[in-house]
Amino acid sequence: MTTAFTSSRRAVLLGAAAALAAPRIGGAQPAAVRLGILQPVTGALAQDGEYGRLGAELAIQEINATGGIRALGGAQIQMVFGDARSNPEGGTAEVERMNGEGVVAVVGGFASPICLAASQAASRYDLPYIVDVGVSDQIVTRGLRNTFRFGPGFGAVTRAALDNLVTLNNAAGRPARTVVVVHEDGLFGSGMARLMQNELPGRGFEILETISHPTPARDMSNIALRIRSLNPDLIIPSSYYAEFVLLSRTLQQRRIRPKGIYCVLNGAASNFRFVREFPDAANLVMDVNHWADPRKPKTAELRRAVEAQNRFWLYNTPLNYSAVMLVADALERAGRADRGAVIEALARTDGNFTRHIMPYGPTNFVNGQNQAGQAVNTQVIDNDIKVIFPADFADARPVFPWPNT
Repeated sequence: MTTAFTSSRRAVLLGAAAALAAPRIGGAQPAAVRLGILQPVTGALAQDGEYGRLGAELAIQEINATGGIRALGGAQIQMVFGDARSNPEGGTAEVERMNGEGVVAVVGGFASPICLAASQAASRYDLPYIVDVGVSDQIVTRGLRNTFRFGPGFGAVTRAALDNLVTLNNAAGRPARTVVVVHEDGLFGSGMARLMQNELPGRGFEILETISHPTPARDMSNIALRIRSLNPDLIIPSSYYAEFVLLSRTLQQRRIRPKGIYCVLNGAASNFRFVREFPDAANLVMDVNHWADPRKPKTAELRRAVEAQNRFWLYNTPLNYSAVMLVADALERAGRADRGAVIEALARTDGNFTRHIMPYGPTNFVNGQNQAGQAVNTQVIDNDIKVIFPADFADARPVFPWPNT
């Protein structure tokens, strides 16, 4: 009798211990952590939104498959997706809905106007908002404690673009002296054009003309003809995907060949869809933009996973992958799925956060901006997108000026 009782009690205790050690098997499942993913998957920005969503999905799958949020008992992350519909109003409406559904944070937005509006809406609920791409520095200079941007902003990107352009030109013997700036006429492109007008003359470049175009644009023939008449050494375009593809193809068809096309935050120049579909128009185009660190094994692994789906490797994917990993890291350190605690943990993120694939140094947020975030210079070489600056991350040497043929 005593033996039977002891054996039975031991079995119960062992079973309870096993359940505590492996809650996914024998115990109650911890509550899922609901994470808002906001992307424009309809409208003019749908391609960028779809690839941003893909990066978030891949990160969530990896987190859940490798134990979930361990500080929360292995809680799984559950995506709550919102379509920003390529406009700020759509983004705001989706944040309102996500707040009602109890998300712990929101990641994404893509375009600066969407990020500005959506993060402002999120701030009303003390809801952490992590920007994936939006580069307007106004996003992180409004004093919103809930808003964080892991990647670089407009100021950091353009400073790097200008410095690297001078370095590139000087190293080649200063072949480029005259410039035409082409830009979309919205917040992003107009701001870029003003900066180029202010900065390029002091760096030894003459701006022959600044040409704006709408988004969407249906024809670039007149712009191409104007560029031909001006005959600049360099074209600096700041446009979204469809408009730059149209411009570059029009230039190619009309045999307008400058010494280089040097893009800044361009929607197509660091885009494998452009490279694959229009290789001749894309060849040797340079860009200063977001890009994953080509040296990290995880970058190659993620790229293989994307291409296995017959999809393109675009910067939206590694940026959103990294932003979701940032939220997971904050949840681990916060130890609870509480919005205020997550905000505090995000603000304290430091160099120990390594589960990302961007070419950044140790993470350090000041007023919501990661001080280590930086853009890189890329160039389309041999039907691939290569990093040419900075040297610490480069996997190719620049080709500049362009060969005559």
